[in-house]
Amino acid sequence: MKLVDFRKECSHDLVKVAATVIWEDRDRQSQEIFIATVPEFGNDLLPEAEAFLTGVIIPALHLGEKRIALQAGVCPRLKQNLETVMGIMHHWSGGRMKPLKLEMPVKKEATHSGRRPRAAMFLSGGVDSLAGLRINRLTIPPEHPDYVKDCLLLHGFDIGGVVERGAKYHVFERAREHMEAVARDAGVTLLPVYTNIRHLCDHRDLWLNRFFGAVLAAAALAFASRFHLVNIAASYDIYNLVPCGSHPMLDPLYGSAELAIRHCEVHLRRIDKLKIVAGWQVALDNLRVCLANVADSLNCGRCEKCVRTMCGLEAIGALKRCRAFAADRVDPELFDAFDITIRHRQPFYEELLAPLQARGSLDLAARIRCELGRADPVGNPG
Repeated sequence: MKLVDFRKECSHDLVKVAATVIWEDRDRQSQEIFIATVPEFGNDLLPEAEAFLTGVIIPALHLGEKRIALQAGVCPRLKQNLETVMGIMHHWSGGRMKPLKLEMPVKKEATHSGRRPRAAMFLSGGVDSLAGLRINRLTIPPEHPDYVKDCLLLHGFDIGGVVERGAKYHVFERAREHMEAVARDAGVTLLPVYTNIRHLCDHRDLWLNRFFGAVLAAAALAFASRFHLVNIAASYDIYNLVPCGSHPMLDPLYGSAELAIRHCEVHLRRIDKLKIVAGWQVALDNLRVCLANVADSLNCGRCEKCVRTMCGLEAIGALKRCRAFAADRVDPELFDAFDITIRHRQPFYEELLAPLQARGSLDLAARIRCELGRADPVGNPG
């Protein structure tokens, strides 16, 4: 694979940095990959070689490229870190993803060393990122360099990430409106960011288990002139870690000498994060967990992720206070539509059983036990 033609383009609506991917070992057409934002933040968006290198490395490994070559210099720390990333991927894939050669010069000095410290966080609107922002506000003094001042909302992930599903810009604008309410209350600036890097290989398993953390980091690295630190909220707690696209072993490795990537709050269980979000009413009312991207509501209330979150809110006594879902109770029959045991979701449900039981939601607890294989189909408690 070659990465060529790093460039920056400006229009009335967007400022875009881009590069061209030339495949060498796969019979695929060259592809433009980009990271873009609105003109308000365009001066801080640069065609950093580190951003595009980080964005392409997982698809290159997955599709069997033997090298990534570019003429632009990259941070030597990042280049060394990516060698470790390739080792992790080789191990996680049982040897299928073979490390490739990184053929590029390294920078002799930092590019943005004179900028003032500024911290950011990715904000999807889900439980993990909202809890991370709230914790930052409750624990970091405003004068500290790690006090988050910016949040990034990305198009090209659950919204606009899969080519066949379409860009759904109207869904993204709705999400942006809700996250603006959260950002105002938290006193942070919301940066909308758009990318198509997932389109290099948007296979669902690859995306979830290997890829998405690298694309988050790529977007962060494109703003290295603005940030010294970007936080990525943990997906799993430390007791339930599995191979995942965002992982405490991976995310920090995508950082450079100038931009640190922090995988945060890995010590907290999901139910602990829910309690933190429930204590922040603006976040609770704008909670966005749904991946269905339906036309008429923020959350569909029927998919696995919606039902799981609603069960968690019920377990902590917060569902009736939450305006993000139309329903204020969970019908156990909603579980008929999906399997809760796929993709290592069991820990999220297991931690709900005791609090649901304690609150008297016996039918819901029994159905979750049944789905986890802990009770017979009639729902007798195990």
